[in-house]
Amino acid sequence: MPKFSLGGVVRIAIELALMACLLTDAAGWIEIPALTQLERWAYDARVRLFLPRTRDPRIVIVDIDERSLKAEGYWPWSRDKLALMIHQLFGRYGVRVVAFDTAFPEADPNAGLPVLEAAAHGELRNDAAFQAFFERIRPSLDHDRLFAEEIHKHPVILGFLVSAQAERSAVLPPPAFPASALADAQYNYFSATGYSGNIAPLQAAATAAGHLYAALDPDGVTRSVPIFMQVGDDFYEALSLAVLRVYLGNAPIKLERTVVASGARNVGWMRSVNIGGGPVRIPLDERMAALIPFRSQGSYRYVSATDVIRGTLGADELNDRIVLVGTSARGLVDVRATPALEDLPGVEIHASLISGALDNAVKSRPTETIAIAMLTVLLVGIAFAVFLRRLSALAATLAVAGVLAVLLGVNAWAWQARNLVLPLAGPLVMLAGLYFLDVVWGYFAETRHRRLLTELFGTYVPKEIVAEMAEHPEEYSMHGQSLDMTVLFADIRDFTSIAETRTPQDLKDLINTFFTRMTLCIQDQRGIVDKYIGDAIMAFWGAPVRDAEHARHALECSLAMQKALRELDPVFAKKRWPALHIGVGLNCGTMSVGDMGSHFRRSYTVMGDAVNLASRLQDLTKEYGVGVLVSENIVRAVQHFVYREVDKVRVKGRRGGVAIFEPIGAEGEVRSDTLLEIARFHEALAHFRARRWDEAEALLKELAAAAPEVKLYRLYRERVAQFRASPPGVDWDGVFGFSTR
Repeated sequence: MPKFSLGGVVRIAIELALMACLLTDAAGWIEIPALTQLERWAYDARVRLFLPRTRDPRIVIVDIDERSLKAEGYWPWSRDKLALMIHQLFGRYGVRVVAFDTAFPEADPNAGLPVLEAAAHGELRNDAAFQAFFERIRPSLDHDRLFAEEIHKHPVILGFLVSAQAERSAVLPPPAFPASALADAQYNYFSATGYSGNIAPLQAAATAAGHLYAALDPDGVTRSVPIFMQVGDDFYEALSLAVLRVYLGNAPIKLERTVVASGARNVGWMRSVNIGGGPVRIPLDERMAALIPFRSQGSYRYVSATDVIRGTLGADELNDRIVLVGTSARGLVDVRATPALEDLPGVEIHASLISGALDNAVKSRPTETIAIAMLTVLLVGIAFAVFLRRLSALAATLAVAGVLAVLLGVNAWAWQARNLVLPLAGPLVMLAGLYFLDVVWGYFAETRHRRLLTELFGTYVPKEIVAEMAEHPEEYSMHGQSLDMTVLFADIRDFTSIAETRTPQDLKDLINTFFTRMTLCIQDQRGIVDKYIGDAIMAFWGAPVRDAEHARHALECSLAMQKALRELDPVFAKKRWPALHIGVGLNCGTMSVGDMGSHFRRSYTVMGDAVNLASRLQDLTKEYGVGVLVSENIVRAVQHFVYREVDKVRVKGRRGGVAIFEPIGAEGEVRSDTLLEIARFHEALAHFRARRWDEAEALLKELAAAAPEVKLYRLYRERVAQFRASPPGVDWDGVFGFSTR
């Protein structure tokens, strides 16, 4: 009988456990998140390694870039300007197809037609001269009609947005096929509840429309696009598929499906979509999505939209091209983290899929992926588990290197020659795991938790908190968690105008001084600086170290920041810098916290609806002229504090209203005249919400006379005047809505 040492038995047990884990993951019985992520990284590495380095001349991106925004005005542009763009693209430049990487769910906000129509049916209805003038100019003011007419003349494809939320706006195009067409089996697919389509006149005029959704993997990276996506009872095609169909002469599509029996049910897989019965075939995964065949940076020609509108390009420069209208402007925030580039403009995702489909270069995972993965793990695992321990260190290293080269070579050949994505992570982990056990057994086992913890959190957390964490490192983790926390956003007021008058070096010194002082305030109250966003700061309390008083600490920090800013005034004046003013938004609630980001960049951060609300509150400080705004959650969490209720608002992204407050100070530290002023304002607010306009106005007038610098009083006096002239509806609940904040 062979004899085994305890270490040998442990090693064999670990090898068998490793092989069992990898096999069960490869078979799909369990999912090992780390292995799944490693497979994603392996896929990303192959994408970057084999990126096509040539430009695709068939596709041109008309870019709503910074230069276009400066020349033509802020987005969204008036629809008559978009109509002119379409006219130029087809009439002057002779393009083949135009697709918009955006939706038009609302009527043109820039047209003056509604104002003139109101006058024509109101005070000027009996003015014959005005009526004749209005009828003469009316067609030129209906920008949506002008845009629709221009779209109708040409092959134009519109985009539409889908959402997990229930809200629906505008209309959708005809579906690719109904859900009943898949009644023969159970299929996997992406689905959405809500959408933002296009207004009916534009949708009716368009040749086609496709959804703009690009799948986001759990690591925050976009690697695929659902070619078909369920919305309601129907399936809709992606924008890229719609462009391909129109480009190929409004070609029909043919779906290739596989249905197999699995127990008492049938399981279906939409294998591919063939366009027009020709050579263009897009392979699909088990969720009807296609892997994006990315190209290298610079693969598509970008043309500034203002050059198209103003006709400054050569007449033959865009002839017979596919044109995608998108944006690279940072302010319009249409960038994606992808394997090819961390901040790829979203329009290039559609361009890459169109380009790859035309070249039949869309990658796919073969049907036999599970069998290939299991067989490779078994072959590598059994062979090395038996023979590796018998080899010397050098021989073992050479053997591992040889097998590694074979694995990578076969994988690269399948990728390039067959457009197949073969599994790589499992075999590599098997190979590395066995080599690790044989050659460097025990080396990494000596890694200390305390040292690792310091390395992980040292860049996020104040040193004194890291020291606390180091006492019990097992209690802390970078993994995602859902915790009750507080988040703070602070932003400099009118920073753009300040920056325009400073030299780069001067501006750098100013902002560094500001950030240093504000960061000290945050860390003094045990807060974590999440990130600096331009001239803004985001911070949070309650993780990774639990803090039962996180709301109070954050609230005291917000007031300390305002005080510290005024203490900087003499320093700024000495350096001839302008005095700074900040708006601070504060909210507490349940948030997701953890190490988040892409393969290229990650950070320990917070996400969730409670975070979004804090950001909205920071935006609203300017509206109300206050330095700090907190939510009703903060008021409930931090007692024995004096607050002035400011309003009840409904911010963008939330259905219900939320009460917002300005914190004044701790009870017992606020002057009696200030308390009286707050009480008088609350009384005026009660009259206002009860529609007692006269009483509210009288109190507000008295308050404004005593404190003319307070914007809040002027704002409510304006509201009173507005509601007196145009009373709110019977269902008015006193909540003021902000659609853009």
